[in-house]
Amino acid sequence: MTEIDLGIPDREVRVAIAAARFNRFITDQLLEGAQDALRRHGVDADRVTVAWVPGAFELPLAAEQLLATGRFDAVIALGAVIRGGTPHFDYVAGECSRGLLDVGLKHGKPALFGVLTTDTVEQALERAAVDQGNKGFDVALAALQMIHLADEVRDHE
Repeated sequence: MTEIDLGIPDREVRVAIAAARFNRFITDQLLEGAQDALRRHGVDADRVTVAWVPGAFELPLAAEQLLATGRFDAVIALGAVIRGGTPHFDYVAGECSRGLLDVGLKHGKPALFGVLTTDTVEQALERAAVDQGNKGFDVALAALQMIHLADEVRDHE
């Protein structure tokens, strides 16, 4: 039996981050966390590209365009969708999630969902806090683990 463990790639990787400007006061914190995780795990800043989009609904298209270049090992989508009094939340969050899944499957590369979907601004701020469980940090670490998994699977063929 062969077991492939999650780890960090042992090669230089290129990562794209698509970040939503809507609720930027939250997205900025997620971006800071993601960049911190990448830096701590050996990804040089010049190997990370950040692409800003208007909102979470546009993240799948940005991810598609970034991965289609062939220059990136993964794309991380960051944003915050906060529930309001209309069904807008459900459409945006659901379509963003599904779109990123489709992009990742199409390209065979990680397209990670780092979009907070919360009921309140306070909940979003908690999940974006740099000093206590930043979800941008978590999703960047997941991106590195998925790149490592892809490398290991390819090497074991």
